[in-house]
Formats: sequence, C-alpha cells, structure tokens
Amino acid sequence: MTAKVPLKEIALNAERIARIGREVHAVCPEFEADDFVASVMADLPRLELSARIARTSQGLHDHLPVTGPDALDILLRSLPPTPAAAGVTNDFGLHLYSPHSDYVSRYLRTAEHLEQSLAALARMTGYFSSELPVRHFLAEFPDETMKAVDAWSRDEDFRVRRLASEATRPLLPWAPRVALPADAGLPVLETLYADPRLYVRTSVANHLGDIAATRPDLVLATLQRWKTSGRVTGERFAFLARNALSNRLKEGWSPAYALLGYAHDAPIALTPLVLERTELRDGDTLDFSAVLTATATAPVHVMIVIVTTGPSGRPREKVAFVRRATAEPGQELRLAKSYPLRSTARWKVSPGPYSLALQVNGRCFPAVAFTVLDT
Repeated sequence: MTAKVPLKEIALNAERIARIGREVHAVCPEFEADDFVASVMADLPRLELSARIARTSQGLHDHLPVTGPDALDILLRSLPPTPAAAGVTNDFGLHLYSPHSDYVSRYLRTAEHLEQSLAALARMTGYFSSELPVRHFLAEFPDETMKAVDAWSRDEDFRVRRLASEATRPLLPWAPRVALPADAGLPVLETLYADPRLYVRTSVANHLGDIAATRPDLVLATLQRWKTSGRVTGERFAFLARNALSNRLKEGWSPAYALLGYAHDAPIALTPLVLERTELRDGDTLDFSAVLTATATAPVHVMIVIVTTGPSGRPREKVAFVRRATAEPGQELRLAKSYPLRSTARWKVSPGPYSLALQVNGRCFPAVAFTVLDT
C-alpha cells in the first residue's frame, strides 16, 4: 500500500517555495529569490502546515526590498493573471498562495492600510481562500471589516461571495474565534442563501449550522422565512436546511424534522434490528437490516445511533445517516446498510459493549447490542 503523503508536504514544499520565489522575482528583479528559498527551506521540513505558511510569509517580508503598500503591490502583481492561469482547478485554491494572504494579515493589518489590505484579500481569495486572514481583521477592525464583507457578498466573483460567508462563520474550523455575536453574519447570509453557486450555498448552510449550535430557534425561523420567500425551493432548500440543522437532526430535534417535512409521529412501525455479526473489531463492517412499514404515506429520514461508554464512564454516541424515502401503506421498506466501524479523528472505536438503534424522523426505536473485541 502506498503511504499517504501528509497535506503539509503537498501544500508547501521545496518546489512550491521556489515557484513563489520565481513569480515574485519576475515582477521585482531586486527580490533575491535564491536567498528567499534558502532561508525558508532551512526551516520548512520540521514545520507543520500553519507554521509553514507563516514562515513563508516571513521569508517574503524579510527579502522583499520594500514594505507596506509597495510590498503588497509586488505580491498582487506576482499572481498569475487569473486563478486558472495559476493552475487552480478547484474552488478553494492552491496552498501555494496561502502565504500571500497570510502576509497581508501579518504585515499590513493596520488602520492606515486597511482598505487596501481588505481589497487585496478579496483579490487573493481566488488563488487560495482568504477566510483565515480575514478573521484577524474581524478581531481588530470589526466594523470596517464587516462593511467590506457586506460588499463582498454582492461581488461578481463567486469565490469572493463565498468569502463573505465563510470568513464570518462563528465556528470556522481550524480558525481563531472572533468576539462577534453568533448572528453577526446573518445579513450576509440573507444576500447569499439563494446564490446560483453550490460552493456559496454550502458555506451559507455551514454558517447557519454554526449559529444553530447556540441559537437553533433563530436558524429555524430564518430557514422558514427563506422557504416562504420562494427564492430557494425544492432540493436547494432541503440541502440548506439539512446541512444547517444536521446536528439538530442527529439529536432528534422534532422542529428540524418538521421543517423538512418529516413528521415525528409518522404512522410507522419497525421490525427488530438484525445484525449480521454481534462481535466485531475496529475496522470491521457493521451490517444490519430492518423493515419499515406504514399505515399511511409518510416521508422518512433514517439514521443509525451507535452508543457505547467512554473511558470516563460517560455515554458516547455516533449518529450517521442511512437514507431518505417515502413509506407507502402496504409496502415494506427495507432498511439495510454496511457501516464501516473504524476509528477516526473524532470517534475512537474501543473494545467493549455497544448498542445500535435506528432513528426515524427523530424517533429512536429499540436498540440491539453488539461487542467490539480487542484487536
């Protein structure tokens, strides 16, 4: 089996540092590209990804012959004319350009250069998302940055529009928290929720999901209002609502199911769960089946709930989606899945007793037991 290359080695490596040096030198002959590469590469191999980004932007700062707006001008001119010309083949961009926006955050986050810096981040986000650097501006200059964010939400570039939502998320992963109200970005979402690009709508849904962590009723009311507006309907609305309320759906919160058209008290019955095996090890597949019947037509949203006891003695729960369907009277709906029972960064499969239950429209049905054996 081929060993997986760590992201940090792909994102910023000797080849990419050399490319940054060449691109900057091409617009600024005074920039000593070889010295820049040598100094950065002296430290890069021992650093993790975030530190690699910081070290590269420091190298730019150390070797550019100018600072302030003049340095920013060089960095912007060093970018290829378009993200496509740079080799960007996805919406998020290339880590190759992460040091550029990091430079703006570290060395140009001042009141004097604020307008230029924020405009630069909007330009750079097409090459690599500027969501993390924007957080530092939100923390230091919240009002001015939110004014720029509002303008970004109406930008013709979908990547800039997405930046408006993503950078202001309350719980943006791997990002510093910003001391803003959880709903500070809601006016931006009002502009973006019916955006034609899925990339933008996905960010809107994730942003709403962050708000729902503390204010689920506000998110529910917001989604209901959007549904009533008619600007987003059908599967597009369902996608927004399912993702925004994903954690509440896992918890069985009936208002979330009701918004999506799944009745908590739907007239359904479930046969006892059948497990193919009741003794498994980490890495095995948990195969199960059951049959659902209904006395009236009923849309159903089915999840599995795996419960065990953690080392502290407290219950640990894993909830995963199974299927969505419409149950019809007189017809059996078979619910079966092969679920990979393996440890992840967020869920450790430890030896011991477990239970498995099906949750339909937020309603949990009787569980069955199984055991995870020591490897």
